[in-house]
Amino acid sequence: MQALSRRATLGLSASLLAAPAFGQARYPDRPIRVLTPWPPGGSLDALQRTMFEIMSRDLGQQVISENRPGARGTLAAQFLVQQARPDGYTLAHHHLSILRHPFLTRQPTWDPVRDFTYILQFSGFTFGTAVRSDSPHRTLAEFFEAAKRNPGRMTYSTSGIATSNHIAMEDLLSRVGAEMTHVPFRGAQEGVTALLGRQIDMVADAQSWRPQVESGEFRLLSVWTRDRLPSFPDAPTLKELGFDMVVTSPYGIVGPRGVPAEVVDILHRSLRKAWEDEASQAIVRRWDMPREYLGPREYLAFAQERVAYEREWVARLGLSID
Repeated sequence: MQALSRRATLGLSASLLAAPAFGQARYPDRPIRVLTPWPPGGSLDALQRTMFEIMSRDLGQQVISENRPGARGTLAAQFLVQQARPDGYTLAHHHLSILRHPFLTRQPTWDPVRDFTYILQFSGFTFGTAVRSDSPHRTLAEFFEAAKRNPGRMTYSTSGIATSNHIAMEDLLSRVGAEMTHVPFRGAQEGVTALLGRQIDMVADAQSWRPQVESGEFRLLSVWTRDRLPSFPDAPTLKELGFDMVVTSPYGIVGPRGVPAEVVDILHRSLRKAWEDEASQAIVRRWDMPREYLGPREYLAFAQERVAYEREWVARLGLSID
C-alpha cells in the first residue's frame, strides 16, 4: 500500500513537472493600458482607439487608451521609466519628442534608446507649409528667395519651440541660406488664426491648415510626406523640390525597458494586424496620414539613428527648456 501511494505521489509530481502550462497564465490574462501623452480627439486618437478595439478582440483582453496630456508630451514616457513593470501590461504612445527631450535639459530624464522596448511604429504627422492665397509667393522656392532678400523679416509659425516641425524648418532654411523669424504657438490652430489675421507669413505645421486650403483661403506650398497627398495632389513634396527630406515625426508603441521577447512578439503581431485592418486604414485615408510601419528591430534601429540627428540640431539651435 505504501509503495502504491509512493508511486502515485511520484506520478503526480512528474505530471505537474511535465505540464507547467497548467500553472502559468498565458499573456495577456488581464487588460493592457496604453498611455497617450496627448488630449483625446483628432485623427491620432481616433486611429489608436480603433486599433485598440481590434486588438481587444484579437487578444481576448481589453486594450485601454489612457490619455495623459501635459509636460510637453512626456508624461507617458516618465511613467514607463519610473513606475511601469516590464510585463507588457503598460505601454505608451512614443514620439520624437521623447528622443529629443534628454538633450533639451540638464535634469535627469531617460536614455531614449535603452530605457524603452520598441514594439511597432505605425504612422506620423502630415506636415506642410501654407501661406494665404493672396500671398505673392506661389511656390516654396519663391518664398525662400524672398526670405533670403529680407533676412529675419519674414515669419513662420509652429506649434512650439523644439518641435519636429520647428527643427525641420530650420534645417530647410539652413539648406537654402535663408533666415526667418520663428513664431511658436501653444498649438497649430493658433498659427492658422495668426495667418488669417496677417500676423505671420507662413504656417509650418501639421494639418491645422487643411480647412483653409480646402476653402481656398490658404495655398499649400509643400507637403513633407514621402508622397503627394491624395487630398492635395498639386502640392509638391520636399523631395520633389530638391530637399532630401521626409518629415512626418513618426510615432509608435513602446513598453518599458526589459519586456520579454515573447511578449513583444505577441504585441507586435496584434498591433500590426490592427494597423492593417480596413477600419484603421479608412481613418488613415481620410486624414492623409503617412504609413510608417516598422517592426521591433527596425523601430529600435530608427531610434538609434534618429537620436544623433536630434542631438545635433538641439545643439546647433541652442535649444533648452531649463
